[in-house]
Amino acid sequence: MNQIGSFISKRRKELGYTQQKLADKLNISFQAVSKWENGSASPDISLLPKLAQILNTTVDAMVGYYHQPFTDYEEKYSEEKYYWGTAPNSMCYEIMKLHPPVKPYRVLDIGCGEGKDAVFLARNGYRVTAFDIADAGLAKARELAKYHDVDVDFFKANVNEYMPTEKFDIIFSSGVLHYISLDKRKDFFASLKEYTAPDGIHALNVFVAKPFIEAASDSEEAEKMVEPWHSGELAGYYHDWLFHRNEEVIFDCNSGGVPHKHCMDILIAEKK
Repeated sequence: MNQIGSFISKRRKELGYTQQKLADKLNISFQAVSKWENGSASPDISLLPKLAQILNTTVDAMVGYYHQPFTDYEEKYSEEKYYWGTAPNSMCYEIMKLHPPVKPYRVLDIGCGEGKDAVFLARNGYRVTAFDIADAGLAKARELAKYHDVDVDFFKANVNEYMPTEKFDIIFSSGVLHYISLDKRKDFFASLKEYTAPDGIHALNVFVAKPFIEAASDSEEAEKMVEPWHSGELAGYYHDWLFHRNEEVIFDCNSGGVPHKHCMDILIAEKK
């Protein structure tokens, strides 16, 4: 089995697709998918973008090239303890107030890290899908889900290259959106909004730049926010939604062992 065939087979099974289901989505025969997976043929190059979208991945990943433009958390997540702890983000409780788990609402956790928020929501009855770029984080997330005996669909993806292919009731993301490059932001949020069910909720936050706040030199956020976010920018992508919370906060942080401050915009909005 070649690289791309092996990847397609693994990712297809993770998503619960049969060869026939994947073939139907691509309007090809299941025999073609079978040939890709056994290494006797490769997908036509014109099919790769659509195939990547269906598999919630990227063309680079399928062909075995992972480009990581930012320093990631692999080393930190490889430690025994949970780097961010296991207590859920306060936005999780706000989600529960707005959409109590009276039915298995579909949740997408963007940049789930070690899985604390995804697992918390799953424990409370939500049907959770979550992704991150860090393998070590995903491994610990799966361990946490196993410990609490809940099912979460974890997978690896780069937030700069991800686009949803199914609808969600709730989309959650904390401490991750500053990764998204300026040229991708408009399309990224348009896609998230399109793939959100009516009355669905987005609970998001993002670090924003302030001239009077100097980030610590070894702060991950300072390193990764190559194209700074500005106050109100996140809310601007949701001008046509109902706001339940739109707030900017400044807080102290000690990540990396160096005391510093951050400014963060927090938004909870509902699709109407």
